[in-house]
This record gives sequence, structure tokens and C-alpha cells, in this order.
Amino acid sequence: MKKLTLLLTLFVFSFGAHAKGPDHSQWEHDIQAFEAADKASPPPANAVLFIGSSSIRMWKTLAEDFPNYRTINRGFGGSDLDDSTAFADRIVAPYHPVAIVVYAGDNDLQNGDTPEQVRDDFAAFVAKARQDQPDLPIAFISIKPSIARLALLPNIERANKLVRDWSMGQKGVAFLDVAPAMLDAQGQPKRSLFLEDGLHMNATGYALWVAQVRPWLADHAQAAEVKREPNAAMQ
Repeated sequence: MKKLTLLLTLFVFSFGAHAKGPDHSQWEHDIQAFEAADKASPPPANAVLFIGSSSIRMWKTLAEDFPNYRTINRGFGGSDLDDSTAFADRIVAPYHPVAIVVYAGDNDLQNGDTPEQVRDDFAAFVAKARQDQPDLPIAFISIKPSIARLALLPNIERANKLVRDWSMGQKGVAFLDVAPAMLDAQGQPKRSLFLEDGLHMNATGYALWVAQVRPWLADHAQAAEVKREPNAAMQ
């Protein structure tokens, strides 16, 4: 009996020691679609990479919103921060971007991650994205307060504070706080900024984001006209 108990204990320990991390395979189709698009139409050189969850994926006006920059959109809806990190070798490194703008975090919190995990996952993304480009400028758009996820507001505020505090201690990492402009006088999300689902934004909501991102890009990413190369692929 003691021998059986010992064997079971060793099995459990071995299983725990070799337990896999989060399963990112659900996004494989999305990543393959990005890779196919890159083959069919090579992405622009010296571009600003926008990456993250559905709020990035649904940002269809990047070219118009940032006309002085080439842009690449690699948002995949429903993803967490660690999903972008998991696929960074395939949807970050190949582009050699001049800057990265990240939005993710509310899915993470909705799926049970703590604010501390959100901060740590962003730190891990920064480390992965900078493996080949140590000085790459990276900006984190703060987790947005939304009507659909009112219950998450305390965790959103906590996660934003943790990410902001961590970013302040890093060189070339910025925290772009869009949350205050998205709240009304009572501290509630403004309905006028959202689509009917209360989660994703309309053009008015994105305009608030542009107002935060554009000045950061002006300071941290050279305009496309300056960076243009004779053989660079155009957007």
C-alpha cells in the first residue's frame, strides 16, 4: 500500500512538473490567416504594429487615423495578452516594426486573470517583442471601461495602475490612459462611445484613442515619409 501511495505521489508530481501552460491553439487559424495575407501582400516596412484583442482587430481606420505612418493591424478578437506573446515570433518579429501599440487586458480579466497577471503578461510581451529590437518603443493603451463589463471596473482600475507603474520604470514603454475620457461625471462608461454590444467602440470612441496614440507616435516613431526606402513594401 505504501509503495502504491508513493507511486501515485510521484506520478502527480511528475504530471505537475510537466504541466503545459495556457493553450493558445484556438488562435492558430487567425495566425495562419495573417501569415497567408503576408505572403499574398507583403506588409509595409518600417511600420507601426497594432496588436491585441478585438478592439485592435475592429480598428479599421488605422491608415486614416495615422496618415503619416505605415500601419499593420494584428488584432485577433477574444485574445488575451499572453496570446500575443505566444505568437510574437510569427506576428511581431517578422515585421521589425518601428513601434508597437498594444491593446488587451479586459478579456484577461473577464477570463479570471488577476490585475497582477495582466501586468506580468504585459511585461512578458515587452520582453518577447524586444528580443531582436531591444530599444523598440512600445505603448500600452489602458484597459477600457465598458458598459458590458461594469463588474470588472475595480479590477480594470487596479490592472491599469499596475501596468502604468511598471511602464514608468521601463525605458521606451508608455502607458496611454484612455480611461478617464471614456467615463462620465459619475465614473460610468459613456454609452455614446460604444456599439450596441456595449463592449466594442464606435468611431467616437476610437477618436479618443487616436488623441492619445498620435502624440506618442510623434515622439517615438518617425513618420513614413522619413522612413520610406526605395524598395520598401507599401501598405
